[in-house]
Amino acid sequence: MATEEPIVAGVAGRYASALFDLAQEQNTVSEVEQDLVKFQQLYDLSPDFQRLIRSPVIAADEQARAIGSVLDKAGVSSLAKNFFGLVARNRRLFVAPQMVQAFLALAAKARGEVTANVASAHPLTDAQTAALKAALEEKIGKSVKLVAKVDPSLIGGLIVKLGSRMVDSSLRTKLANLSLSLKGGT
Repeated sequence: MATEEPIVAGVAGRYASALFDLAQEQNTVSEVEQDLVKFQQLYDLSPDFQRLIRSPVIAADEQARAIGSVLDKAGVSSLAKNFFGLVARNRRLFVAPQMVQAFLALAAKARGEVTANVASAHPLTDAQTAALKAALEEKIGKSVKLVAKVDPSLIGGLIVKLGSRMVDSSLRTKLANLSLSLKGGT
């Protein structure tokens, strides 16, 4: 499987690159990475937090104060908290989730790691995860970080996305292909 490096471009890429450079200078890349994961979890789990991030009608200084308060309670470091405060004051908070993803991609690239997104019908066991990770690492020759999610609609099998490549061995897709071939054959 070939992989392509993530393209870090646009507003999100510029902000993420600046934060990454600052974190490298301060030797806090892993700490900032953990803080950004906390931010993303808050964003994913809270519709109120999403509204705060996305709303164009909330004043920039109010967004900055609210974000600061939420991140204080979440135990986020001052560098990440200050970063999101700056982003809010610059009216770019709506792009924050993309900034987080761009930063995580930069951090993974710096570690020589690629990310594989894996969807399965049922949670993977530790043995299955280890076997899949080993197979992918052997195939591409790099360290692989698996990001697993469960999608019951797959019925069985896996969908693995690595860079621009995707392997779909899900039962749902196999059944859909079989149905198409049976319909076409009559």
